[in-house]
Amino acid sequence: MNPTVITYSLYLVISVAMTIWVARTLHRNGRVFLVRSFGGDENLADSVNHLLVVGFYLINVGFISLFLKLNTRPESVEGIFEAISGKVGIVLLVLGGMHFFNLFIFHRLNRRFETGTAPPAPRGVYQSEP
Repeated sequence: MNPTVITYSLYLVISVAMTIWVARTLHRNGRVFLVRSFGGDENLADSVNHLLVVGFYLINVGFISLFLKLNTRPESVEGIFEAISGKVGIVLLVLGGMHFFNLFIFHRLNRRFETGTAPPAPRGVYQSEP
């Protein structure tokens, strides 16, 4: 098999697997944070959590696809490892950057709820109906 095809295959498998693992981890462990950020509204938090995972997959798989092309063709096993490590490293940095950006946004949302500057909730969402 061609070293370039091996490199592309390994890059795709590793990058997509890492994206799936990170998305599942964020979805599972981020729920509590989102519920708090949305003032205890579990339905809204679960909905936003699901939408975030979909967006996370779209952005990351799109980036992985666009970043697939190699600048130089590997001609040895060492070249394959070097190409994969560089590409996977960039993908991991992008995943980490997206994670910290999301944390920043939800931290700001949480502060809005704590300080009372968030828009008023529709009736029945955060308080019981009379």
